[in-house]
Amino acid sequence: MVLCLVASKPTDSLIFGFLPAAARLGLEVVLLTDQPAEHERARAAARTLPRPGIRPGGGDDQAGTPGPADIRILACDVWDARELIATIAALPAPEAVLSNSDHLQAQTALAAAYFGLPGKDWRSAMRAKNKSLMRRRLAQTGSERVTATAIRADTSHPLRDLDYPVVLKPSEGVASEDVMLVGDSAELAARCEQVFARRPGETLLAEEYLPGALHTLETLSDGTTTWVLGGFRTRLSPLPFFIEERLTWEDAVPEAGRAHVLAALAGLGAAFGACHTEYVLDSGRGPVLIEVNDRLIGDHCDFVLSDLLGIDLFESVVRLYLGEPLPASGPPRPGGHAIIDYVVAERAGVLSTAPPPGPQPGTEPGVTVSCWPLRTVGDRIELTRTNRDYLGVNSVIGPSPAATQRAVTALRAMDSWKIVP
Repeated sequence: MVLCLVASKPTDSLIFGFLPAAARLGLEVVLLTDQPAEHERARAAARTLPRPGIRPGGGDDQAGTPGPADIRILACDVWDARELIATIAALPAPEAVLSNSDHLQAQTALAAAYFGLPGKDWRSAMRAKNKSLMRRRLAQTGSERVTATAIRADTSHPLRDLDYPVVLKPSEGVASEDVMLVGDSAELAARCEQVFARRPGETLLAEEYLPGALHTLETLSDGTTTWVLGGFRTRLSPLPFFIEERLTWEDAVPEAGRAHVLAALAGLGAAFGACHTEYVLDSGRGPVLIEVNDRLIGDHCDFVLSDLLGIDLFESVVRLYLGEPLPASGPPRPGGHAIIDYVVAERAGVLSTAPPPGPQPGTEPGVTVSCWPLRTVGDRIELTRTNRDYLGVNSVIGPSPAATQRAVTALRAMDSWKIVP
């Protein structure tokens, strides 16, 4: 059976997650990408590394990356659905076409629909990617109304009907890039000018600031049944930026958030595959969506969530695209508590020290600790005030919230990361 994976740049989720899952399922993998050389290098490097998350061990057998005979990498303009479909049409008929990229869900959905394969609705994928479309659709369905104004390079300032502060963000942005809180119309005009200088031709969104606790809801769906896997509470950096600094597993998903998110996803048409939704719980107005990501949760939370639930989430997603329904047994229950703690660069400079990847020493009984550097010693660090400032990820799973917190505190006290001028 042939599985077509669609990707642009290499990611740990693809290299250590989806490729090994496909190999274990005995699938012939065709990777379609506009960066084939980068994927070859990433796969070669992965063979000497442990799997991300909290599983111990290392080496090729632990990383699980398929060997050269198990995967075919094809150069393709994956951003163009027509080119993607034409490239797949020249291959042996695939049993599944999927992507875990934020940017490529609509193209992949169109390709899957063309070949009559299970996949996401391309319209819901467009709504998830484009925050303007998402806001408009949620208002049309009556799910929620958030004041949001699209801004283009030729938009005249000051804008009317905006109550400050507002959050400025790219309409199709990721990783908190160019997301910031803006206090007044003059600052908004200046910030827009700065962003358009870096991102010409893009559309920005100025939307009302939604205060409150930030949560996630992680779901899997086979098109009929939806599993709620759980959620995390997210700690953000100090304003005006929105860097995700730490995610803590929630013992119980807030019922109001669960009900609202599932209804909103239904309204958006997001009814297949993995979905990672971020929402705010504000006591003044109830749950409100921040964004919908038509994929597994990222930044190594997908590996930790797999370990916490005791299943292979990547394999579960692949099975959905092969047309298999979710098991009748229902979603797994978590076997502990988890914290994903990001080491964020606080200044520019050169990274001089970093811990090795893999398990880390700990003093808490029953707690497993792992670290994964995202930057290499010798790298020049330039602050972006986004998730791109991550130096590494600390992953902790333990028997109780208190034990996991103590383990994170102890790991932080080791001060293993150094940046020098």
